[in-house]
Amino acid sequence: MNIIGIIPARYASTRFPGKPLHLIAGKPLVQHVVERCREATSLTEVIVATDDERIAEVAREFCPVEMTRADHPSGTDRIAEVAARLDCDAVVNVQGDEPLIAPEVIDAVAGALEEAEMTTAATPVNNISDYSDPNVVKVVVSAAGRALYFSRRTIPFVRDMAEESPEQQLQAFPFLKHLGIYGYRCEALRRLVEFPPSPLEQAERLEQLRALENGIEIAVRPVEYEAIGVDVPEDVQRVEALLSR
Repeated sequence: MNIIGIIPARYASTRFPGKPLHLIAGKPLVQHVVERCREATSLTEVIVATDDERIAEVAREFCPVEMTRADHPSGTDRIAEVAARLDCDAVVNVQGDEPLIAPEVIDAVAGALEEAEMTTAATPVNNISDYSDPNVVKVVVSAAGRALYFSRRTIPFVRDMAEESPEQQLQAFPFLKHLGIYGYRCEALRRLVEFPPSPLEQAERLEQLRALENGIEIAVRPVEYEAIGVDVPEDVQRVEALLSR
C-alpha cells in the first residue's frame, strides 16, 4: 500500500504565532516532525501542507510542500485537499507540533490501514492530571479494536467506583487517551469531508466524531507513547531538553 505522510502547518496560531518555523535545537519545529516521519518505515513520502508562503519557503529546503486554500475549517479538510492531488492509496495525518512523535506510532497507524479505512492510536492514561483534563481526549474501544466513542469527558463512567478517587479509578480501569494522529484510505477521507459537521462533533469539538456518526469505522491501535507537543512558547525549552538526551 502506497501511504504518504502529510503534516499540516499553519502560521496563524492564537497561542503561538509562527510556531512551525520556531527554532528548536537549531531547526524549525516542522523540520523535526518531518525527520521523525522519515524514520517510519511505512511512509513512501512525507509532505508539508500549508497555506502560508513563509512556511512553504522554509519547508521546501528539506521536504516537498503542497500549498492549500486558507479557508479550511479543519486540518482534515486541508489534508483532504492535498490527498486529492496525490497518487496514493492512503495518507497519515501527523500533527505538525509534535517534534518528538515516535516513528513506531506512525507505523502502527499506517499498518492498521490494511484492515480499516480510518485509523488512529491511543495510549493508557497514566497521569492523574490527564484524568479529568478536557484537553486530553479519551476513547473507548470495542473488543474488535474499533472506536466506540471519543470524549473530552472521562469515559467510561465506572459506576461502582464513582465515589473513589481518580487515583483509585485509574488503578481499577484501563482508561485510554487518544493520540491525535490519523490514517485515512483516500476514498474514506474524500467521503468524510463531504459530510457536514455532525452534532456530536460540534458538541465535543472533535472532528473524528463526524466519522463515527456517519458510519466510518475507526481502528484504534494501542501504543506506549506519551505525546509531547509544542502548544505555547514555554514548551520549547522542555522539548529541547528532551532532544538533548
